Amino acid sequence: MQALLLQGLAALMLGLFLMVYERLFPVMPVSIGVAVILQGAIAAFLARWRNLAGWWWVIQFCFPLALFFALALQLPPVMFLVAFLLFFVLYWHTFRTQVPYFPSSAGVWDAVAQLLPADRAIRMADIGSGLGGLVLNLASKREDSEIIGIELAPLPWFISWVRAQFSQSRGRFIRADYADMDFSRFDVVFAYLSPAVMSAVWEKARVEMRPGSLLLSNEFAIENQAADLIIQTERMRTPLYAWYI
Repeated sequence: MQALLLQGLAALMLGLFLMVYERLFPVMPVSIGVAVILQGAIAAFLARWRNLAGWWWVIQFCFPLALFFALALQLPPVMFLVAFLLFFVLYWHTFRTQVPYFPSSAGVWDAVAQLLPADRAIRMADIGSGLGGLVLNLASKREDSEIIGIELAPLPWFISWVRAQFSQSRGRFIRADYADMDFSRFDVVFAYLSPAVMSAVWEKARVEMRPGSLLLSNEFAIENQAADLIIQTERMRTPLYAWYI
């Protein structure tokens, strides 16, 4: 949202500049190509001024150019509507939750399976379960246990639900916000979210989860809370962090 507002501010600044420039140099108009580049440069500068991550500078600079070329292609407007609706149901409340879609790898699934208690049936939740890969994998390995995926975005939830139906998996998928779930219902909670929310996830787990429960996070650690265990094998692109409550 901040990047979008900065892009709008850059457009306003560019418009004011062009008004002044055309009054001073009426015989030397600024071409549309130059204006587009100026728009991106101003937006990139504003992103740097606001201390946004470096990759946002690139996005801000390239966005007006991408928009210019997209308009030049004269694509049917319905294509943009379809793309918008697709991204809307895929990312849903990402602007609020600050949790984009991150798929975990098969190596992580194996590492999680090794950490689950083997001497008893458990109840586990994958908060932000995406397309359901982890839940379906663990449900096939632990038929004695209840493995639940919790996903807020409609499209990933629907895809994971369909996958479970077709594979006749014991895994269940619930469309909900994990922040509204009671973590005390679970013996293990797995998260692959984002650094922005891990402190809040830890506080929720610390307050609600029972002693002896296990909190797992793929890739993202918890600030000022050292993990009890860190696992990373050759098959894993990212580390798996574990905290025993």
